[in-house]
Amino acid sequence: MGRARRTYRFCPRCGAALAYLRRPGDRRERPVCSGCGYVFYQHSRVAVGGLVERDGRVLLARRRYAPYRGWWDVPGGFLEEGEHPEDGIRRELREETGLTVRPVRLLAILMDRAAYDGVTYYLLNLFYALEVVGGGEPQPADDVTELRWFSRAELPDRVAFRSCREVVRRWRQGT
Repeated sequence: MGRARRTYRFCPRCGAALAYLRRPGDRRERPVCSGCGYVFYQHSRVAVGGLVERDGRVLLARRRYAPYRGWWDVPGGFLEEGEHPEDGIRRELREETGLTVRPVRLLAILMDRAAYDGVTYYLLNLFYALEVVGGGEPQPADDVTELRWFSRAELPDRVAFRSCREVVRRWRQGT
């Protein structure tokens, strides 16, 4: 994940062309504006995912949209600007499943990347164990087409994203 992605061509501040340069003392190339000198630091996007467990089964969501359209996924999504991760996981689970949840503990912090609409995004994923505190039976909504409970023996083969596959693998092994 070292080299700068040459995805962005124009400065978000003034609109001039970006040049990818290694500045003195920097270990990597970064987009620098040819007009105003703004350094466009690219950061990992922060996402949250939650494992809801009931009767020895975990709840997974089928994705409505690319990337990985139609694949199973850990419910969750991107944080809003300035949003605390625990608030974000509560919001995402409510949006995607209708459930009201409480984060019990942080399970894993995993890096990943995903390409969407021609841009590769690097992701910092925070996965939580969640307790359902309201909402009844989960119902698919937002960017989810289906929700299903899976036992350790019947987990699907097609789980989206390397980080989600890893957290599901850890759940399967009980770690």
